[in-house]
Amino acid sequence: MFVLLNILRLLKIAFVFYKRGGLFLLYDRGIIPRTLICFLSIPILHNRSLSKGRILKLILQDLGSFFIKFGQTLATRSDLIGDAAAQELAELQDRLPSKDNPHIIKYIEKELNCRLVDLFENFNTQPIATASIAHVFKTKLSTGQEVALKVLKPGIEKEFKKDIKLFFWLAKITEKICPSLKRLKLIEIVETFADTTKSEMDLRLEAAAASELSENHRNDKKIYIPKVYWHLTTKRILVTEWIDGIPIYKTKLLKQAKYDLKEILYNFTSMFLNQAYRDGFFHADLHAGNILIMKNSNIALIDFGIMGRLDKKTRFYLAQILKGFLDRNYNYVAKIHFKAGYVPRHKSIGNFAQACRAIGEPIVGLPSNKISVGKLLSHLFKVTKDFDMPTQPQLLLIQKTTVVVEGIGTILDPSANLWKIAEPWIKTWSAKHLKFDAKIVDNLTELANFLNNDFKNFLKNKYQSQAPESVKTT
Repeated sequence: MFVLLNILRLLKIAFVFYKRGGLFLLYDRGIIPRTLICFLSIPILHNRSLSKGRILKLILQDLGSFFIKFGQTLATRSDLIGDAAAQELAELQDRLPSKDNPHIIKYIEKELNCRLVDLFENFNTQPIATASIAHVFKTKLSTGQEVALKVLKPGIEKEFKKDIKLFFWLAKITEKICPSLKRLKLIEIVETFADTTKSEMDLRLEAAAASELSENHRNDKKIYIPKVYWHLTTKRILVTEWIDGIPIYKTKLLKQAKYDLKEILYNFTSMFLNQAYRDGFFHADLHAGNILIMKNSNIALIDFGIMGRLDKKTRFYLAQILKGFLDRNYNYVAKIHFKAGYVPRHKSIGNFAQACRAIGEPIVGLPSNKISVGKLLSHLFKVTKDFDMPTQPQLLLIQKTTVVVEGIGTILDPSANLWKIAEPWIKTWSAKHLKFDAKIVDNLTELANFLNNDFKNFLKNKYQSQAPESVKTT
């Protein structure tokens, strides 16, 4: 029954793909021949006038929330799908079609166990924003404060659960059919995505994330996190302070308002570094609609459904790797990769250092508008394959977020060199944290290796040297 349901879901996906003109995407990629296009595309020839990005957006939108969430991730990867397609998919982040929903009042009242008129003034059933899993309404509390009311879409939990099961099934089948793809850890990647979406389905966890992030930034004067109204927050309802501001990607409006875009870029980059490396807890959904510039130039973040964590050890490794690239010390970069276990020990550290040099040299010293992230990633993916490097699912969010930060930096200042902006922060942080802790990591690593290998050999040799001649091995 489970397999049958998955097959039926795949058929539905295939039909939507066909109906919306997805065959043209496969044809343009050389996956299917022109003859098949001519035979199957008669009912959808009118879609040929649409851009590839628009076709892909419509397909994902029709398939539902899970695929919309996938499209939101793709929107941050212009290096893979192109700038035009990325701009189309960016509409999936916070500009999905929305309509008046009078039934939402009963839904909210049931969740809050209270009449809506007792809590809010003049509640408007037309959402101001619709995303993959929720609607957002702007309203006022009975006390007069403006708030954002986020409501999970009815039935969304069941819908996501169904598609997550489908992707687990596909990942398992793929690894069985193509054992060489096991290094990509497809099942673990789906598990990471499932854990992320599971957290998004409980808005109390999003409220907790906002609260924790606010505490972490309490001494960062230029970063603002909206207040959470806990007494109005449940698993399916989240009420936070309303934030007025200009989205960070609307550079024309920011310039008209006399904002210093370079200052904003510096503060934004520092915010990301503080979250990822100082605190180990970062906003992992930094699309432009979630970043607002307030009147006092503060950077306000909203929508805390997707958050990333890095443990202290991983932060040390990542900071050391980044510092190594900044210093152009590729032997050091390679050494850290081996220590962290990202590269199998049987591989050559010298060859890996050479590969790191090939990745790093085109980046360091160049302005971001001259860096081809697509070429960089394709080179990196080739290196991971050559060195049998398994995918690190715990690093997927930080990798994705780093690419987004780079993209936003390019929007604010196309000539900016984010490496140079990050360099003083990283060196200051490294001097404070890495010097002593790196020695500890080195010592612990050496001790572990000794206990695992050298100590065993030591005991073996010692035993053999002390054993009677008749029992010594040859």
